[in-house]
Amino acid sequence: MGVEFVDLFNQWASSYDDTVSGKDPEYKEVFEDYDAMLQELADLAVSPVLEFGMGTANLTRKIVAQNKVVVGVEPSEEMRRIAIVKCPEAAVYEGDFINYPSLQLPIKSIVSSFAFHHLKEDEKRLAIRAYYDKLEEGGKIIFIDTLFKDEAHKWSLIKDAEKKGYLNLAQDLQEEYYAYLSELEQMFLEVGFEVSFKQKNKFAWLIQAKKGE
Repeated sequence: MGVEFVDLFNQWASSYDDTVSGKDPEYKEVFEDYDAMLQELADLAVSPVLEFGMGTANLTRKIVAQNKVVVGVEPSEEMRRIAIVKCPEAAVYEGDFINYPSLQLPIKSIVSSFAFHHLKEDEKRLAIRAYYDKLEEGGKIIFIDTLFKDEAHKWSLIKDAEKKGYLNLAQDLQEEYYAYLSELEQMFLEVGFEVSFKQKNKFAWLIQAKKGE
């Protein structure tokens, strides 16, 4: 899944931290309060933690700082190289949301930040179902990602980006696989999760899905 994005992330790896820290004006609103969002996610995570799309280990470091065990999965070689340097305490593996090494430890939290949208709709469904089986009873999925409330919301964000001259952002919002909130909610519910959504900025949402005990 998402193999079409791997080359992009290999190229982006060296400047990724600058982008998420707000130094790129085109994506500043997308990553507004980035550090606080990651901290909230880290605080919610229960060890052992499985992280998908760990990127340059910004979230990983916050979780490890709380003495939690983290296994990180990342498809980009360049991202993994940076992550290993920044967070040597975490186990780092090549893989993606669907294809990753078999892990011989119980998983109580599955986390990800700004990455789940790289899966197409059928891949999202496949991943969510697999995570339900992977998690311990009472375990949680905790994601932060860009979502659309509905079609009108999607096009309002696109038009606003175009108006500001942010044409790369406008293109991303149309071409990447960002989910509609109601559709994503249904994907979690139909598997058996309890799920909640909390908007964190103009683009990003905190998604929490709990497996019944």
